[in-house]
Amino acid sequence: MAAEYLEVAGLRVAKCLHELVASELSPNTGIDDTDFWSSLARITQDLEPKNRQLLARRDELQRQIDDWHSQRAGQPIDAAAYRALLEEIGYLLPEGDAFEIGTENVDEEIREVAGPQLVVPVDNARFALNAANARWGSLYDALYGTDVIADEKGTERGEAYNPRRGAEVVSRAERFLDRSFPLKQGGYGDVTEFRLVEREGISQLALVLKTGDQTELTQSEKFVGYRNENDRLASILLRNHGLHVEIQIDPEHAIGREHPAGVKDVVLESAVTTIQDCEDSVSAVDAQDKTRVYRNWLGIMKGSLEATFDKDGRSMTRRLNPDREFSAPNGENLILHGRSLLLVRNVGIHMYTDAVTTADGQPIPEGFLDAMVTSLAAVHDLKGLSKNRNSRTGSVYIVKPKLHGPEEVAATVELLARIEQALGMNQNTIKLGIMDEERRTTVNLKECIRQARERVVFINTGFLDRTGDEIHTSMEAGPMILKPEIKQSVWMLAYEDWNVDIGNETGLPGKAQIGKGMWAMPDRMREMVETKIAHPRAGANTAWVPSPTAATLHAMHYHDVNVKDQQRQLAKRQRASLADLLTPPLLGESRLEPGQIQQELRNNAQGTLGYVVRWVGQGIGCSKVPDINDVGLMEDRATLRISSQHMANWLHHGIINKTQVLEIFKEMAAVVDRQNAADPNYRNMAPQFEDSLGFQAALDLVFGGRNEPNGYTERVLTARRREAKAAS
Repeated sequence: MAAEYLEVAGLRVAKCLHELVASELSPNTGIDDTDFWSSLARITQDLEPKNRQLLARRDELQRQIDDWHSQRAGQPIDAAAYRALLEEIGYLLPEGDAFEIGTENVDEEIREVAGPQLVVPVDNARFALNAANARWGSLYDALYGTDVIADEKGTERGEAYNPRRGAEVVSRAERFLDRSFPLKQGGYGDVTEFRLVEREGISQLALVLKTGDQTELTQSEKFVGYRNENDRLASILLRNHGLHVEIQIDPEHAIGREHPAGVKDVVLESAVTTIQDCEDSVSAVDAQDKTRVYRNWLGIMKGSLEATFDKDGRSMTRRLNPDREFSAPNGENLILHGRSLLLVRNVGIHMYTDAVTTADGQPIPEGFLDAMVTSLAAVHDLKGLSKNRNSRTGSVYIVKPKLHGPEEVAATVELLARIEQALGMNQNTIKLGIMDEERRTTVNLKECIRQARERVVFINTGFLDRTGDEIHTSMEAGPMILKPEIKQSVWMLAYEDWNVDIGNETGLPGKAQIGKGMWAMPDRMREMVETKIAHPRAGANTAWVPSPTAATLHAMHYHDVNVKDQQRQLAKRQRASLADLLTPPLLGESRLEPGQIQQELRNNAQGTLGYVVRWVGQGIGCSKVPDINDVGLMEDRATLRISSQHMANWLHHGIINKTQVLEIFKEMAAVVDRQNAADPNYRNMAPQFEDSLGFQAALDLVFGGRNEPNGYTERVLTARRREAKAAS
């Protein structure tokens, strides 16, 4: 159904969006809805031409790089000549003098505390609330319910509670406490009672051991609070590396009855920050979709968002959690945040929307609309209109994806400054997260940060989008190596180090986050616990996780590693190599066996179809998609970009042919259909492939991938999703 439009301030605004602003967004903010649209109209008139120029600049740089590689087809890349080209065309810019960022009024979750970060599609209210509430998580539940503990030798999960598995959970939690909060004598497995002992008006923690001896923490300052209930000690609050852990005590509880000291749970401060996403994990293709996205973000900022759903035959309603109250050792009231600090990710500058158009019907930059609406929603938080405060320092946190170089960062800073003026905010109220996921941003990262030095609160690496851009930028250079091998390629290793090195050099520690990417396998938590500790060890004070449970498990790594110390040590090393960064992952003289080619193609095709068919058919922008081996992987547009670009690259260089691609896609469509057989809303692709919009979208992405600007997937997905919505 076509959107109905209203004429406002020289813009055409979809009626549903206009009503949202007038009746829900602007009231109580001091911003009149007509003034809001007038401001957006002026911003669009002034800044949209520059936006188009920046996009044209991307295309021109890519054309020049393509021409250079095409003229040298079949020859090894001359690294010195290639770098000279990039400098000559302005792709690689001169590096300026040393500086440090000056961002102020940053919440401690970003400034000081190292911990996990969730990314969640804000169009799904239940998921958005779950993520916001994931600030605290049960370690007992996370260990019991995942594969961290093997289902073997009597510790198997089942419908009924397994006491042997429960005992292993308690043992592992106690070992975690031993590492993070060691005792002067014995360990937590020996504790039979937690006591508070008053000394000079200050409560101290004492622990009684099985021997009858009384001990205390090796570092007494790690005891920071407690809670009493019904005249008994109900919880102990500890803090390590800025993260809190609550030992909950209830000898009458089913679990507490089995513990010598009555411990019923160990609760970890988990998802310290969360990105509520309007971009890659969301399918929002028209005004109705955008209105839903904005309404959910507004509901979170107001503290009013609710989600009602059925679970195990019972109706449940989810709301934002309240803050958590304790008593400090000196007897004063201690209030800790009950929710993640929330950032919001807007779309990239290449996206345009017809939810709002110019007077003559031209779509406007979607990022302009995102920034205006999400910032106005945040005014409810800034003015204290919600009982659940997000920023205690008076900041709004916008993450901007897919920026290409300092010019685009500068344009984003200009946009945010104009929005602050329009909404009556103080200068630099809106903070900026720069996603280091495009090659031109990576190689110019220091200058990108310089452009936002008074606003930047976040940089991070993202393997998937970054690899997609790496492949597309070097499309004409030659065929790429196998996708699984790219993670160990020269440029990737340099990229991960370079991001931390530049972040250290520009003074991000203590002011902003240096982040790492997503763990994509939500059902493989044992492997995550064993390996993701590499991220804090690499100097990242945050890293992405796929679920609240994963956040709780990953939080243990930030107790095991003092990230501040790691960053100080890493600041002494030599910066990663720019030459390595500029080395594309080409196959070169290597030869692939037919079986390797076929397996790679099958993996890419199956993953592409599994994601695209849900995006196009059901509007699901992020979900756990089974891979070819039925292992669930968290998929969004970034995963799609790398898979489609890899196939497009091999197709372009003759590693595979069009007929081969089509045959594999048909074969994998049957696999994906089988994997979705239990979904009543799913529509099979096979055997009517010509009628399947999802199947056709997947082909579009591969066969047109070489010519799609920067290898992005949004244009194809949006067009096909609109077809599906119109057909339904």
